[in-house]
Amino acid sequence: MGQNGRGDSWVAGLKRGNARSRPSQSIRQCRPKNRILPHFQTGSYPAGVPATLKSLRALADPTRLRIVALLEEGELSVAELQEITKLAQSRISTHLGLLSETRIVAARREGKRTYYRLQPDKAPEGRRLVELAVQGAAELPEHERDQLNRRRVVALRDEQAQVYFNQVAGRFDRSYGPGRSWQAFGHLLLRILPPLVVADLGSGEGLLAELLARSCHQVIAVDNSEKMVEFGARKARKNGLKNLEFRLGDLSNPPIDDASVDLVILSQALHHAEDPQKTILGAHRILKAGGRIIVLDLLRHTFTQAQELYGDRWLGFEEADLHRWLESAGFRNIEVSVVAREEQPPHFETLLATAEK
Repeated sequence: MGQNGRGDSWVAGLKRGNARSRPSQSIRQCRPKNRILPHFQTGSYPAGVPATLKSLRALADPTRLRIVALLEEGELSVAELQEITKLAQSRISTHLGLLSETRIVAARREGKRTYYRLQPDKAPEGRRLVELAVQGAAELPEHERDQLNRRRVVALRDEQAQVYFNQVAGRFDRSYGPGRSWQAFGHLLLRILPPLVVADLGSGEGLLAELLARSCHQVIAVDNSEKMVEFGARKARKNGLKNLEFRLGDLSNPPIDDASVDLVILSQALHHAEDPQKTILGAHRILKAGGRIIVLDLLRHTFTQAQELYGDRWLGFEEADLHRWLESAGFRNIEVSVVAREEQPPHFETLLATAEK
């Protein structure tokens, strides 16, 4: 962080206040090597150092402030903290070890996992330190993203069906079964769709729109390419799909009446939009109350050649970006997760985001 950040000034104050109490070099060299857990080093402070001073020094670090603020809302595992903060597991484990040693956090095991939480039985002065730590964390630039990622990660943990499908996805293409394929499953699922009114924004030539039209009441395909719209409309007439209509328009302001569709789909279209956040706002406008949005797009990547090869405006998006835009637009019941990763370089990963108006 820069020297002018408020989080740095808060942490620097703690460091300056404790500078005179640092243990001498000879004392540090005599620290014992025993460990409770692989990442919980004990004996980091010489005997006689007050507990409050230990806690202050443990909290004089921006990363540990972030962890305390995240645990203040409930327990999390190391893997969940890693997913939320995007930090290395070894780094998180080290910080948890220092916080555990000073009895700021506690751990519990559940099977092979260890969950961490704030100490529930802290004295009043200990609770005050935690309150100050949470206050300091709120001043850090990572705070908003941490909180968005926390809501997303906890929602995925609570949704057991999501865990199951993630496991299936990891095994599916490695186990042969005659006649079993994602293409066949896709056709099956499309056949059981209710008679919805669907808007396919950024439809291209309309491959997905055609499939949807075979079950849905009406499909409106919107694209900003006149040639794509002409091609898609001609193909729909050829295939006798009278409930599929192609319209020329901008994704951020689609030519569709307010509150008129049940479902909006943005399939690998958002990274072509001039303003992704405005596009999500436009989707919210045309949805009926209780309608849903589904976004399939790329996780942020560094393959800059995609801008020339595929005409991409954006190199994918972070999960927290999608979550924040959906939340700001007024959507609820938001879920964002990575659902696929390509085996070949550059290993594009696909995000799936769903939400309800």
